Amino acid sequence: MTVDLYALTCGHLTIPKAFMLEGAEGTIKVPVPSYLVVHPKGKVLFDSGLHVDSQADAAAYAGDFLYSFHDFHFTAGEQIDARLRTIDFDPGAVDLVINSHLHFDHCGGNAQLPNATVVVQRREWEHAHRDDAERKGYLTGDFDTGQLIRLVEGETDIFGDGSAVIIPSYGHTPGHQSLRVRTATTEFLLCGDACYLRQSLDDLHLPGIIADPDAALDTLQRFRALEAGGTRIMFGHDPTFWTSVPQAPDRLGSRL
Repeated sequence: MTVDLYALTCGHLTIPKAFMLEGAEGTIKVPVPSYLVVHPKGKVLFDSGLHVDSQADAAAYAGDFLYSFHDFHFTAGEQIDARLRTIDFDPGAVDLVINSHLHFDHCGGNAQLPNATVVVQRREWEHAHRDDAERKGYLTGDFDTGQLIRLVEGETDIFGDGSAVIIPSYGHTPGHQSLRVRTATTEFLLCGDACYLRQSLDDLHLPGIIADPDAALDTLQRFRALEAGGTRIMFGHDPTFWTSVPQAPDRLGSRL
């Protein structure tokens, strides 16, 4: 069984480049991706982008600490429910939201998917509820939405047929996860923040801010092996790479 896979851009952020590449100087403007996976057994969103409240007042939404490091480029129509509607897809039809992790730019749109169960690694959920979580990029209001939560541990086959499989990719955060997706033509790895940039993989260049460097390096090595085997790595925030990614309603796997 294969699936249809669609890429959606849900705004941009400008951040210090050193966040992504240790020792780098200056800033970098990066896309905020989301992906729609359509399978006969259900519709899945991988990551949900930024919270709509950040369009009106990003400083109030993010708080002083996070806002001091992030410039938001996020306008009306770029939030996940609007992006889905532009391709004639009902946000209420999303069955599952798989969050790579619970940082604000990956789960901010969860609440706009009212019928979705949120799938996250148990260790990520627990880490995101620590007392110091906000200073580590977590905003509780983004993921404590009252939605059903499915806590998983390790690799998880979503549909039971190998077409969409959660792959643990710890390092960026203690419970980061990626999603391997098989379309009719190509296997993709939606890697979230486990691999920000093409350079991250090519040079094994770790970010400047990271929860577990050893785990992150191991994850990059596993991604290299997958790429060598023909898997397409969908780099998490690479602005150059993202310009080559067909956007919905075009399907991935036909032109990438």
